[in-house]
Amino acid sequence: MLFSKDQSNLGLKWRLIGRAGKILIDLIFSASKIEIQGRKRIEGLIASKRYIFAFWHGRILLISYAHKGWDAAILVSNSADGEIIAQILQRQGHTTVRGSTGKGGMRAVASILREMRTNKRGGGVVPDGPQGPRYKVQPGIIYLSQKCGYPIIPVTYSARHCLVFKSWDRFLLPLPGSQCLIVYGEPVSVPQNAKADQIERCTKRLEDELMRITIKADSHFGHAIA
Repeated sequence: MLFSKDQSNLGLKWRLIGRAGKILIDLIFSASKIEIQGRKRIEGLIASKRYIFAFWHGRILLISYAHKGWDAAILVSNSADGEIIAQILQRQGHTTVRGSTGKGGMRAVASILREMRTNKRGGGVVPDGPQGPRYKVQPGIIYLSQKCGYPIIPVTYSARHCLVFKSWDRFLLPLPGSQCLIVYGEPVSVPQNAKADQIERCTKRLEDELMRITIKADSHFGHAIA
């Protein structure tokens, strides 16, 4: 049984799950050859810590591994699955903020905005999380970019040998030691005085760019997953 009425036992259980999850992810990728495309043009932006990474819900695993120790502020849902992800991310050297970018998620967006501004951290948001629809950008990340003035950097990955789960997000799990590819897309900036039509265009641009690089990463290995 995963849950317990004893909150101290519950906390210990989550911590153990987080440690085990991090160890498992490290083992999966420790022997992998990871190729990177599109990062040179955004290295200055990344170094400034004034950015927001955007990655699909089903493509979080290698993104968090490749950027461990960056101390980014990452928005994670309040669900049980989100608790597992949060525990792992914290052990990978990130700060987690709980909430959603969907309808009614503005409180969570305000929380991650404070975290990014106060501690001068980059951000990370799953724009189609926590429950989809898959590959559809929800409004929270656009609002966050508009308020903080940080551009959004789309990023994704694929792998030569992988499992694709039959979940709503088509979660992609690279097999241990598989060749992998991380692709960074063109940043999307949202003007701080953007009107409704501009916000709609920025949302579409981000969604299109995330899909473009995801299809590119999958095609690199001959997959048609997205």
